[in-house]
Amino acid sequence: MLSENIKAMRKSKGLSQQELAIALNVVRQTISKWEQGLSVPDSDMLISLSEVLETPVSTLLGKTVAEAKVDDLKAISEKLEIVNLQLAQKRIARRRIIQGSLESLCALVAIISAILIVSNSPYLSWNYHDPETAVLGVGFHAFEWLFVRLAPIALIGAIAGLFLARRKA
Repeated sequence: MLSENIKAMRKSKGLSQQELAIALNVVRQTISKWEQGLSVPDSDMLISLSEVLETPVSTLLGKTVAEAKVDDLKAISEKLEIVNLQLAQKRIARRRIIQGSLESLCALVAIISAILIVSNSPYLSWNYHDPETAVLGVGFHAFEWLFVRLAPIALIGAIAGLFLARRKA
């Protein structure tokens, strides 16, 4: 059992007999003898072997370790491929949401700008002696004043974001 486990663990780690021998400071023939069951490592060497193979000593001494089958590796690679495709789809969906948001922001800025241009600030001709009209007029004036100063920055940011989003796609 020990001989089979050493061979199986060595192969699962992708090590040749020579590479394992170098890691343990022994000759290749020693590894070959262990794997053929012609000799066994002493207790110190068994501990070193378990460290190099990254497995507990009990596993080396215990049940037979099955080598990783090609079918198992193929199944794992297929699962990883599915996970990668799902992650790619999420990134694409996220990019589309961001792009749609930026396009909506551009459209909103254009619509509000058009409304403000067409309306030609009608609140300026209102009678401000009435307190309710005065408050409403000041609110409209504040909105228009802020929009005229903030809209160009928002529009430039949205256009730049659209450009970057399309460039990454």
